[in-house]
Amino acid sequence: MTTAQALVAFLARQYTERDGRRHRLINATWGIFGHGNVAGIGQALVEAGNGNRNAPRMPYLQGRNEQAMVHAAVGYARQSGRLSAHAVTTSIGPGATNLVTGAALATINHLPVLLLPGDTFATRPADPVLQQLEVPYAGDVSVNDCLRPVSRYFDRVTRPEALIPAALQAMRVLADPAETGAVTLALPQDVQAEAYDWPEAFFAERVWRVRRPAPDASELEAAVRAVRSARRPLIVAGGGVRHSAAEETLAAFTAATRIPAAFTQAGKGALRHDHPADVGGIGHTGTATADELARTADLVIGIGTRYTDFTTASGTLFGNPAVRFLNLNITGSDAHKLAARPLVADARTGLEALTAALAGWRYRVDPAYETEYTGAKEAWEEQVEASFTTTDPTARPTQTQVLGLLDTLVTEEDILINAAGSLPGDLHRLWRTRSRDQYHVEYGYSCMGYEIPAAIGVMLATRTHGRPRPVWALVGDGTYLMNPTEIVTAVQENLPLKLLVLQNHGYASIGGLSEAVGGERFGTAYRHRDPDGGFTGPPLPVDLAANAASLGVRVLRATTVDDLRKALAEARGAEGPTCVYVETETPDTVSGPPPAQAWWNVPVAETASRPAAVKAREEYDRQVAARRRHL
Repeated sequence: MTTAQALVAFLARQYTERDGRRHRLINATWGIFGHGNVAGIGQALVEAGNGNRNAPRMPYLQGRNEQAMVHAAVGYARQSGRLSAHAVTTSIGPGATNLVTGAALATINHLPVLLLPGDTFATRPADPVLQQLEVPYAGDVSVNDCLRPVSRYFDRVTRPEALIPAALQAMRVLADPAETGAVTLALPQDVQAEAYDWPEAFFAERVWRVRRPAPDASELEAAVRAVRSARRPLIVAGGGVRHSAAEETLAAFTAATRIPAAFTQAGKGALRHDHPADVGGIGHTGTATADELARTADLVIGIGTRYTDFTTASGTLFGNPAVRFLNLNITGSDAHKLAARPLVADARTGLEALTAALAGWRYRVDPAYETEYTGAKEAWEEQVEASFTTTDPTARPTQTQVLGLLDTLVTEEDILINAAGSLPGDLHRLWRTRSRDQYHVEYGYSCMGYEIPAAIGVMLATRTHGRPRPVWALVGDGTYLMNPTEIVTAVQENLPLKLLVLQNHGYASIGGLSEAVGGERFGTAYRHRDPDGGFTGPPLPVDLAANAASLGVRVLRATTVDDLRKALAEARGAEGPTCVYVETETPDTVSGPPPAQAWWNVPVAETASRPAAVKAREEYDRQVAARRRHL
């Protein structure tokens, strides 16, 4: 058996187990073939999926872009609760380096994906070979080394027998609830094809148990004291809540304590939007309710969050001089952020322990505090409704009205996917999440081009688990142009993708940011150049709907609110991939009302000649004065 055949056979027999339920760890392999993997992994996948009844089956999925294949694998892993993942194989050279962005996204978001890039010859029969990077100071470096800093584990398998420890380490990291992310096994093309006498034990079924570590007793005691002494506590729930499947436990904790819960992009949906304790998104893209509570909180209870700059409003949000932090996190480095009292544990196990410990004290926030935040939430909901609603069915919709029309259509079965542009801000502030996995916004890396391939991964996961669901990929024109190629994959797999393309003729989010920091929207619109070298001419005659149709998807064009309402309903019921295309109103704004409720630190030129930049610097100096380090 060759190294590639052995690897595929090994992967097909790996499982995870959590809470007594078993899942296949590597459920399929994405691939684009070229020299470096066509004669190795490619041949092995033929044996594993076509005709050889004695070989363990490894389904193969054909991608069109290597980065997109990683995005699809990430979407699959997130929808599968990180208990099942996909592998991705590529050729050497550009095929391998195209993995880097997707790998960074996976690792930043703690989502497992196995990368199997081809590599140059280990035996070096010719040097250099096609697409080889020549490094004068080191003979053992290849372009695959670009993947080292964005991988949780990296190894280059230069001998067949070296696959055994490398593959075992790879599975260990993929199944680790704290350290998971992108795992890379670089595979020299000659080693892939080399035969070896493998030990039978290597191919035995192996179960990797996903741990739920409990909190340390002394840390739990300190956490109880912190909560009991708090008068204005606030929960900040992140992606760790969802990764741990701790949604019901969080609901029980808030029911017992009445502590309000705000959510990061990754955590949104852990409670339904109408849950009494849910006060919405927090930070720069958060709700007024959550952000005002954050400014006066005396204890912030972080659960499974990394506290990115959007969450903390670049260190300006938690303004109470007496504020302290309690961080429940499975990763020790995150638990200690902001000089917090750490509670290092699995989110569900830790919440269960904290709820039980507080029960003896019958801790509950003051009723006046509860009345305050529920009233503020009701007032915010009025703003949401105003943003979503239009009284003119013949008008061109704004972006927030597009979301409002979708809001009236979806149920708890629908899943929304987004990652970049102005949509994440509008969704975080306004979207009414109806189920724990409805809100799928990738904002750890905020990667343009993520949405369409991720939607494919999510649909594959729902199909694997026997419950196909409506999946919407929401993209602006900028994101669409970055990576539309996987539409072809959706057509090939006959997946009922619901693609919603919003055309506003440029980078609306960065355009608004550019204006705010004195950049005057330079280079952010899709327009012709004017005689002075600017970009103020008419919009480019680009027809994204025609492009989508050329890739095989059915397209529904909508020009008015009424058109869009009908198109969305038709797309939701479609059995094949369908694109709804709409040109939105107010293309030169970041988004509709309400605006951002907190600041975000983007440095502004300290000296400049143009008035816009001078004014922006004055505002920057005013805002940055409120920044603080929590020590």
